Amino acid sequence: MKTSATKTTWLVASLLLVFALSGHVAAQRDRTEEPTAVLSFLVIKEDNGKPVRSAAVIMHPVSTHGKQSRGGLELKTDADGKTSFDGIPYGKLRVQVLASGFQTFGEDYDIDRAKMEFTVRLKRPQGQYSIYQDHPADKKDDKTPPPDPNAKPQ
Repeated sequence: MKTSATKTTWLVASLLLVFALSGHVAAQRDRTEEPTAVLSFLVIKEDNGKPVRSAAVIMHPVSTHGKQSRGGLELKTDADGKTSFDGIPYGKLRVQVLASGFQTFGEDYDIDRAKMEFTVRLKRPQGQYSIYQDHPADKKDDKTPPPDPNAKPQ
């Protein structure tokens, strides 16, 4: 009887192992069937085309309703302004690029190919417009003639 019980135990254990492995293989197969892309980024200065080192390239998946997901991935550019990542799922992706001394870049992309390359041109910050400063260019629409320098005071 001991032999029969041992054989049954081994048979049940073997079947459980086979089911567990087949479930794991099916789950792996399902994950690998979802298409993913390799994304490459080149971050350069807009004014002279030189690479931007240590720029943060931040990627967030975006839902069909345009809502950014909580999770994200941050990459850093190398000395040549380049970075890349393999394994981004197809779909909408929000890309932000941050670098000290430059305006923040942001754009949504539709990831739909196995390999995609992006060039991001970062701009320097622009001056702020203030209503408290003199703006001679704004006065060109003023229809009042300028004062005559030869006129005598009254």
